[in-house]
Amino acid sequence: MSKILVLQCSPHAGGVSDSVADLFAKGMSEAGADLRTVALRDYAISPCTGCGACFRPPHNCVLAGRPLPGQNESCTLRDQTEEVFQLIAEAQLIMISSPIYFYFLPAHFKALIDRTQRFWAQKGGEERMPLPLSRTKPVLVAMTAGRRRGNLLFSGSLLSLKYFLAPLGAGIRETRLLRGLESLKDLHERPAVMAALHAWGHDWGHRLATENGIGSSQESPIYELPTSVSPLQNPDSAKS
Repeated sequence: MSKILVLQCSPHAGGVSDSVADLFAKGMSEAGADLRTVALRDYAISPCTGCGACFRPPHNCVLAGRPLPGQNESCTLRDQTEEVFQLIAEAQLIMISSPIYFYFLPAHFKALIDRTQRFWAQKGGEERMPLPLSRTKPVLVAMTAGRRRGNLLFSGSLLSLKYFLAPLGAGIRETRLLRGLESLKDLHERPAVMAALHAWGHDWGHRLATENGIGSSQESPIYELPTSVSPLQNPDSAKS
């Protein structure tokens, strides 16, 4: 069982946020860490319909394992949200890498976030937290945006992630926020940024291989990597 889950949350394979995750994962692997990289786009996740069924015991989601919207019962392509939750449950450390689209997270990732409603629906009950941990499971978050400006560019997404992770017994430990990266070319023109992401993974891989591995449960200050090297063609792109 892999101790580290690297979750790629972009709908676009091989893009900037995928590459950020790969750099982090390479650093971890070189430090001897056992990790698994998973692309969220490879999992079928039906969006929450707000039906309210999860508010009643046993607080399960009626969409779990069901055919996707528009498909009949004989369809083999079924909802896999619970499989993703299980991956999160089994991981000792989680790294999330996501692009920012219109100041928020991609639709498929947002669908996963909404599906944690079944855990919040248990609030106050004995089984509210699916992961009864003695301390919060650490989550490392990397976000990439094409936009170069905007004081609140990442703020809404970070707040949403905080409450997505809370009922899963997890919390944001460290962040790497990168703006001005519209394409892979923009990332490759910033070797210092790539080296910093690799070093980030290597550092955490080393931590997990020594002593208690995780260390303090305190959240570190939000850290935005400087990426300003050259002007971009579309600095005001809304899809970032």
